[in-house]
Amino acid sequence: MSTSTSTSTSTSTSTSTSTVSTGASGGPRGRVGSDRTGGGFVGAFTSEWTKLWTVRTPYVCLLVGLVVTAVFTFYYGSIARINDKPIQPVGNASVSSVVLTQFALVILAMTTVTSEYSTNSVRTSLLWVPVRPRVQLAKALLCALVGFVTAMVWGVLGIALAWGPFRGHAGFELSKVAYQTVAMGVYSALICVMTVGVAFALRTAAGAVAMIFFVVSALPGMLVGLGGPVLLAINEYMPQTVGGYFMLGDGEAPFPDAVSVLILLVWAVAAHMAGLLVLRRRDA
Repeated sequence: MSTSTSTSTSTSTSTSTSTVSTGASGGPRGRVGSDRTGGGFVGAFTSEWTKLWTVRTPYVCLLVGLVVTAVFTFYYGSIARINDKPIQPVGNASVSSVVLTQFALVILAMTTVTSEYSTNSVRTSLLWVPVRPRVQLAKALLCALVGFVTAMVWGVLGIALAWGPFRGHAGFELSKVAYQTVAMGVYSALICVMTVGVAFALRTAAGAVAMIFFVVSALPGMLVGLGGPVLLAINEYMPQTVGGYFMLGDGEAPFPDAVSVLILLVWAVAAHMAGLLVLRRRDA
């Protein structure tokens, strides 16, 4: 009788424990698993947006670009008037300032990548967004968007500031101004994408800045300085040269505007793929 009661109690306890265990393993875990949908690309982009504006670097870059645009375009208009230059589109002042202001955007785009590698926070980024191409694409798209909007704002500001100093040595045509402003945005956006790719490939601020400066600015100067038909022909396909033709839109480019955009796109995609290749091979 005592043995039967003990056995019954043991069986009941075992069954109860099994039920609780099953409920604990099946219920909450099942719900957690079913609710893990993830943020996808939108979540990755939102995360990058938040990280970008929680540090000082982008604000400093935007301010520096703004100041350089203001000073450069004012003096561009003044010099054109003093030297009695022929009448030109007023937007040429802003377009010419891109030679300098583009590097403010380059530094902004570069730091979205290299700052994470320098602090090892890239491990956290890749942990939360384990799909490597998604991380790089989110950074590239964010920097392209910021570069596009910022360059257009700088362009409009430069046009407004240059108009007075020109004093009749510049013409204002709304369609031309609109074209040059948008072209500045497109060029700057693609340069930002290119920078993100190079930053992922090299992973250091010094290396990324040196590479971008060499390809975008130094190499074209060397090619033109050395001269020769071959080197000059190569220079026609360098990013800054192509971008200059595209932004000026004066009809002197060796190819149509659509081809100019395509060449810039090839540079940006090539850099992006190089960065992605390194990211997949070496990870964090």
